[in-house]
This record gives sequence, structure tokens and C-alpha cells, in this order.
Amino acid sequence: MILKMASIQWHSRERNYTTEIESCRLERVAVEYGDYHPLKPITVTESKTKKLGRKESTSSNSSSCSSNSFIDPLSTVLDGTDPLSMFAATAEPVMAAMEGSRKKHENEEFVGSDFEPWSSKRGEILAKYTTTEKLSINLFMGSDKAKASTPGSAVSEKVRTRLEELDDLEEGSQKELLNLTQQDYISRIEELNQSLKDAWASDQKVKALKIVIQCSKLLSDTTVIQFYPSKFVLITDILDTFGKLVYERILSMCTENRTSLPAKFSPDNVNDTAKETCLNWFFKIASIRELVPRFYVEAAILKCNKFLTKTGISESLPRLTSMIKGIGDPLVAVYARAYLCRVGMEVAPNVKESLNQNFFDFLLTFKQIHSDTVQNQLAVQGVEIPVYLTLYSPAIDWILQCIAYRAPEVLLTEMMERCKKLGNNALLLNSVMSAFRAEFIAARSMDFIAMIKECDESGFPKHLLFRSLGLNVALADPPENDRLQILNEAWKVITKLRNPQDYINCAEVWVEYTCRHFTKREVNTILADVIKHMTPDRAFEDAYPQLQSVITKVISHFHDFSILFSVEKFLPFLDMFQKESVRVEVCKCIMEAFIKHQQEVTKDPVILNALLHVCKTMHDSVNALTLEDEKRMLSHLINGFIRMVSFGRDFEQQLSFYVEARSMFCNLEPVLVQLIHSVNRLAMETKKVMKGNHSRKTASFVRACVAFCFITIPSLTSIFTRLNLYLHSGQVALANQCLSQADAFFRAAVSLVPEVPKTINVDGKMKSSEAFLLEFLSNLFSTLLVVPDHPEQGVLFLVRGLLNVIEDYTWEDNSDDKIRIYTNVLHLLAGLSQESYLYHVDKVDSNDALYGGDAKFLSEINRLCDTLIGQILEHLKALGKEKTLKRQSSLALLFFNSILAHGDLRNNKLNQLAVNLWNLAQKHGYAETKTMVKTLEYIKGRSKQPESSHLNDLVIRLPLQSRT
Repeated sequence: MILKMASIQWHSRERNYTTEIESCRLERVAVEYGDYHPLKPITVTESKTKKLGRKESTSSNSSSCSSNSFIDPLSTVLDGTDPLSMFAATAEPVMAAMEGSRKKHENEEFVGSDFEPWSSKRGEILAKYTTTEKLSINLFMGSDKAKASTPGSAVSEKVRTRLEELDDLEEGSQKELLNLTQQDYISRIEELNQSLKDAWASDQKVKALKIVIQCSKLLSDTTVIQFYPSKFVLITDILDTFGKLVYERILSMCTENRTSLPAKFSPDNVNDTAKETCLNWFFKIASIRELVPRFYVEAAILKCNKFLTKTGISESLPRLTSMIKGIGDPLVAVYARAYLCRVGMEVAPNVKESLNQNFFDFLLTFKQIHSDTVQNQLAVQGVEIPVYLTLYSPAIDWILQCIAYRAPEVLLTEMMERCKKLGNNALLLNSVMSAFRAEFIAARSMDFIAMIKECDESGFPKHLLFRSLGLNVALADPPENDRLQILNEAWKVITKLRNPQDYINCAEVWVEYTCRHFTKREVNTILADVIKHMTPDRAFEDAYPQLQSVITKVISHFHDFSILFSVEKFLPFLDMFQKESVRVEVCKCIMEAFIKHQQEVTKDPVILNALLHVCKTMHDSVNALTLEDEKRMLSHLINGFIRMVSFGRDFEQQLSFYVEARSMFCNLEPVLVQLIHSVNRLAMETKKVMKGNHSRKTASFVRACVAFCFITIPSLTSIFTRLNLYLHSGQVALANQCLSQADAFFRAAVSLVPEVPKTINVDGKMKSSEAFLLEFLSNLFSTLLVVPDHPEQGVLFLVRGLLNVIEDYTWEDNSDDKIRIYTNVLHLLAGLSQESYLYHVDKVDSNDALYGGDAKFLSEINRLCDTLIGQILEHLKALGKEKTLKRQSSLALLFFNSILAHGDLRNNKLNQLAVNLWNLAQKHGYAETKTMVKTLEYIKGRSKQPESSHLNDLVIRLPLQSRT
């Protein structure tokens, strides 16, 4: 049936676009003031009903332009009660209870997220305090006593064995391992931790206690003193495990009738069995003869006092604090105090008296550090006093952190006075500045500087004290009148440092203080001093992280880049980053800051020259091994810079900048794409300024812009990027009356279509390119409607060339995209045949003006249409097989709609073709009934219009077939 109609001639229906557009406009309805309008604010009414136990009352807050007669449809559905009002009603009692609870506990102290936990310090200590000396350890080997017994004496034998084990707590079977490396030692400690868990899991509680006691004994051993802080971390991990196991064991015994204890239980909630077990543990620990293991094991289970009495913990803390006085070695004692503070902050953070007393006791015994016993021990191990003092830092820092947590400012004053009495010991002073709030320290900056000056530098270097002070004043502002003096006093000490690493560690901190409170002159002085210290012997190569930190801090405080780049030593400072990877990271930081903080476009030559240098550095780092993500990041940053450059009305200078940028960033394709878009935008801005009437000068300039794009596009690798840019640039050229250049762009696009690959990479996945090609060609057809024919190339030269390319292109076997494209070309040809086109380009005569409805022109259009119809019908016939009937139905309906929209159905043959296509779409039951019904209703609606009355006959000939 379809092939018989292949000889028909296409007849486009005449279109009056103005009338059609007007008929599609929404009906305008006058709305009086106060009437309902969809954009008018809605009145929200809070309803209070008896259902929710609330007083009967209503309240409404209406906007000034709301009508009292307006009825909210949601309110009617909800019978006057909206969900938010219901929620508010039910939530009131809960909120009241929460408020009462909050007021009850608002004065209670607790450890919040602002308290740095011990776990965050653990790794740092293990990494810092290492040794190459050989270590030793005692391993628990278990009992070798015979276990055999007769059934009759089972109970007595068990009791006897238990008593022997208790007596043997400290003389158990042990094995001393000597000459262990640090890693071996750590492995053995981990084995002991696992042995503890295994013993506990197998109900060998006494064995578990033996392991903990033996581990605790190791904390009294200082034979390898440099390793002691790390040993403390490892051993206390085992103690923490033991404390947790005991606590959970007793807590599980408190569960009665499957009801667990509340979070804040009292001893009255604990049954007798659990209390007896808890007391038993404390009695076992009390029988330990040696002080150090007895202290540590009891401290580990300190939390278990909650099961016995309400005041058990607060009473035990002072007693354990006093026990530490019996430990003779000051290093062992200070770490014992640190562990007690750890446990205390976990179980009783509000008992600050014991924490404070713990530290004050340490201060009283601090002179032991310089005793003969300690000096002899250091002499034997060959440890210098400055190294020895650093071993105290983790413990003292932790103790002071616990004391200073949410402490009043008056406590800092007391600490400072005690430090003065001890001769301003540098170690203690450093810990005080590290522990207390930065606001407190900054307010007393000059007092701390005076104390630092009086410190003895032999034990703890002064520059470390100034570094700690710098960390505080960088976070909090000191008194304004003192700021310059603080900087001068600190820099006097820092600039005299000979060791580059010591110098940069301090300078890095004080740079931020300088940026916060001073001008570019002071910052420039600091940067010059850093260059002076770090350049000799290429010392900067070992300090890249610190130098990066310096540059980041400077950038973060100078958001005005004209000021930043006017700092004389800023760019010489950048030159110290000789390692390419580090240099690129620094450049990325600068560009990220520029994109984030630069609010207005700029043409400042200082900024442009500096950032071009920075962007060039990033670009030149790209090579064959650079990852695509890295290229995207660099391109994004460079594009951000390009978009922020504007020379105002000096368009020639703007184009020169783009030309220079193209030569500098030729290896990054996204940057070239950005430059092409920027130049096209520049051409359109020129047209806007000239109001479409180019002078000789501006016409020449626009052609230069077009030439820039035409030369740049072929260097791109992505074929669809090239196609779209050819189309976009051609449209810009056409808008600027550059007809020959526009024609060149469109011909380039047409000639590029055969090179489109069958598959392309989309987000890392290979996909068919036909969908993208169909989209591009559809956009191209829309443009070709207004492109005038070339006077030397004949009628519809570009359309013919494009059709030839489409015909020769190798399409997928199971694809209908070629026919869909032909259908779109029919739409284009129908538009070209109109007396006046739907749209035009200003000051460009399209074919409707050139040909004026010439009969030869229309005849050529109809001949092309007939050829396309023949191709479409042949394809529909080829789809008559069972597997492709669904595709046939879809395409038949598509072609029917095209004829309906663009064909003149008063022509009998075209009318008959439409009927045949309608029937073919429904023939095998693949057409959607809903779609067919809506299409038929549309035709009926159009048939009521005077100019479309001939569609009445068509409606009669279009039956709806049932799918059965």
C-alpha cells in the first residue's frame, strides 16, 4: 500500500506564523485587587482542636494583600487541622520536658567535642619517641601445676588452686625476653593484649589479672628512657582493655529480668551479687605488693566504683593522687599522673580539685629532675638534659589540657605565678601556653614574653616558646597597643636562629600573626627574611611543607590581589619552590583563592602578569602521564582566570589577551574551548555596542574574531566539540553579517560529519554516537533555515551537501536515526518553502527575501522532499519483519505527524499517504492507544479552524483500531 504512494509530490502547507503564535498565547484574564491569584501569598492558619487536648482557639497571620474570603484547599481536606499544627500540639509536652531537663543539667560539666581526646595524641607520641636500643620484656607463661583431681575433691581442689593463684600473682611463671628491637617490643605488647582478651573470654580472670600486673610493672622500668612515652602508650592500651572488660562484666551482672541499668544509675540499682564481685576485684588489686602496678590497675577500674557508692570515684581520686607521691622516679611519676587525669576526665570530669592537686604535687617535686639520681641515670644512658626534658612534654601537656578544659581565666594567673616561683621553667611554660585558651594567652602576651626572656635556654630552647606563643596570638588578638612590640620581640629571637628548620618552624607560625594585624610592608619584611634564611645551601628543599603553609596563610589574608602582587618579595618567594609538584600545588592554591575572592573583572597589569606566570607554570606541568582529572582541575582554574579578565571597551586589547593566552595554554583543550567562547562573546559585544551597524573598523575586528575561532577549532581533539563550535561560531559570524565566514564554518561542520566515530567516550563509558549526531544535526537544520544560498554554489548548496553526507554515513543496522534526520530535513524544507520565514537574522537576507517565492526554488524544494519521502517509505517497508514491527509503528506515526504539521493535506495523494501511515502505525497493535486518541483529538480541534476545515474529511478516514 505504501509503495504505491511513492510517486506523489510533496506540497507544503502555507503558514502564517504570526497568527499561529497569537493563537497559542494564554488567554489574558483581568484580576481585580483582592481576587485569587496563583502568585499571591497564601494565608497560613494554625488550628487548635479538642482532639489534641488544646484550648479551642484559632489564630491567623495574613499578609496585607490576602483576601479573607480565600479558602486554602489543603485546609479543607484536613478539616481545619494541618500536619504542622498537629505536630506542634503533640510536641509541646515533649519540648517542655526537654527544656526542664536542659535547665536541670545546664550547669553540669561534661567533656564535649571541643576536648581533644587521648586517641588523637597516641599516634604522634609513638612516631616521635622511638629508639634503636635493645628492649626487654617479661611474658606471662601460665601455670604448670597439675590440674588432675578426683571427682570427690573437685570443690576443695578448685578452692586450693584459686588460693595458690592469688598468692602467686606476682611470682607467676614468667619468661624474660631480651634484646628486642622496638618493633619486636610492640609486637610482644600486642600479643599480651590479645592474651588478656583470650584469657578473659575463657573465664580465666586470674590469668588476665596477672597479665595486667606484669604489664604495669613495665612502667617502672626506665632503662631505655627515650622510649618511655611510647611504652606508656602501649601499656595503657592494655590497662584500658582490662578496665573495660571488668566494667562490662559487672554491668552484665546487674541485668535482672532482661532489664539493663539506666544510663545514670545509682548504687541502689545494683544487686548484691554485682557489688560483691566488684568489691572482690578491688580486694584482689589491694593485695598487689608493688606500688606502680597497684596504682595503675586500680586506676584502670576506677569507673567500677559507681557500682558501690555514689562518692566512690570522688573519694578514690585524692587517694590515688597521694599514692603517686611514693613513686621515686619523676618521669614515671608524671606519666602516672597523666594516666590518672585520663581516667578522671572519662569518669568524673567535674572533679577538678583532684586534677589540679595532681599538677601542683608535680610542681612541688619538679626539682627531682635535677637530682643526682636522675643525672646519674642520664649519664649512664648517654642522654642530654634537653632530650630528657622533651620526654615530659606529652604527660605535662595532657595534664594541663585536662586542667585547663573550660577552666576560668584566674587559673591561668595562678599557673603563671607558680611557674615564676620555679624560675620560669621553659618546659612548664610551654605546656601552659599549649593548654589554655588562646584568648587567655593572647591577652597576657607581654607577660609571657617577659617570662620567656628569663627562662634558662639550656634545657628548652626559647624559640619553641615563641612558637607556642605565636600559635596563640595567631588564633586570638592580643591588646592592640602591644601588637607591634610582640612581633618585634618574637622576631628578634627568630631571626637569630641558625638552624633553617628551627627558623622556618617558627616563622611559619608568626607569618599568620603578621598578616592578621599588619600591612603589606611588614609582610614583605617577613617574606624577605624567610628568603634570606632559606636560600643558602638550598635549605628550602627540606622545608617545602612549611613554605607552603606560609604562602597559604598570606593568600588567605590578602583577598585584594592587586595588593598581594605588589608585595615585592611575593614572587621571589614563589621562586623557592623548585620542585615541580610542589610548585604546581602552590600555584593551584593561588588560583583557587583568586577565583574565590576576586569579585570584579580586572585589567590590572600587575595581576595579569603575575597570574599569567602562575597559570603558565600549571600548564607546563602537563605531560603525557598527567591524569585527566588533573587536566580538568588545571583547566578549570585557568578558565576561571580568563573569565575574570576584562579590558572594558578596549576590545582589541581583549582580543590580544586571548591570542596570548591561546599560545600559552595550547595543551589544555578545555582552555582553548573557553577562549573560543570568549572571542565569540567579544564579537557579539562589539555588535551590541555598534547596535548592529558595523563600521569599517568594527567589521574588520569582528572578522579577526571569526578568524581566531576558525583557526583554533581544528586543533581540538573532541569531534563533537569541534562540530558544536563550528556551528556556534558560524551563528556568531552570521549575526555579524560575515556571510562568507559563516558559510565556511557551516561547510567545515558538514565536511566533518563523516569523521564522527561510531562510539564515543562518555564519563568513562563507550556509547553510540548517533544520538549526539542527531542532536547536532537538528541544531544545524534550525540554523540553515536563515542561511542565504551562496551566489556561486547553487540552490540549497549546504542542505544538498549535508544530505549527501548523511546518505553516505554508515549507520547502525538496528538504528532509525537516519530516517529521523530525514524527517527533520522535511521540516526544514517545509520552512524554506514559506513566503516569510519563522525567524531571521538582523540585517541578513535569507532565502525568502532572495528568491521571493520563485517557482524554480519551490520546485527544487519539492523535488528534494519527494526524494526524502521515497527514502522514508523504503525504510518503512524494510521494517515489515516481525522483529521490527514496533519500530515501524513508531516511525509511521512520526512521519504522519510531520505530514500533519507541515504538509498540505488538501492534496489528495498526500492525504491518502497520511491515512496509510495512520493505519500502518496501528496495524500490528504496537501503537499506544492513548497517543492515538490524543492525536485524533488534536486533528479534530484543528479542523474547526476556518483554514483547516479540509481536515474534517481526514478525521472520518482515521479509524481507531482496538489492540485486540
